[in-house]
Amino acid sequence: MKNFLRMMALAALLVVGVGCESNGEGEGEPKPIELEVTPNNISGTWKLSLWNDAPLAEGCYVYIDFVRADRTFTMYQNMDSFGTRTLTGRYYIYVDDELGVAVIRGDYDHGAGEWNHRYIVESLTAESMRLVAKDNAGDVCTYIRAELPSELLPAE
Repeated sequence: MKNFLRMMALAALLVVGVGCESNGEGEGEPKPIELEVTPNNISGTWKLSLWNDAPLAEGCYVYIDFVRADRTFTMYQNMDSFGTRTLTGRYYIYVDDELGVAVIRGDYDHGAGEWNHRYIVESLTAESMRLVAKDNAGDVCTYIRAELPSELLPAE
């Protein structure tokens, strides 16, 4: 009976040890759960935190708010203008059959054209999203969940 209990304790330790393997993010920190790329999972406001793995210049920002219900987006950014520039449009998610990965693309309203790139959704968790331009692997955008700052909210 003692051998049986020892074997069960050893088996339990092995199971716990496998579940707590290091993921490169520090001891004891759980690895974020990857989410399926769907309108529901990307819905909400995201802030561009890294562009090509570097922080944005001081004072620069890009926020994008994805609306699940009608698959629209509103983008607030000052990367190419003196003040805040607001862009709206529709977004689309599809699976690239050749690559077998989820891709997101968008069209701007008012005949302004398409997004510069179609983006492979390299990773998506509840708190972060990493996009890589399908036609330029060097163009990488990392977004984090965020609240839209009050100064960017539309006036009521």
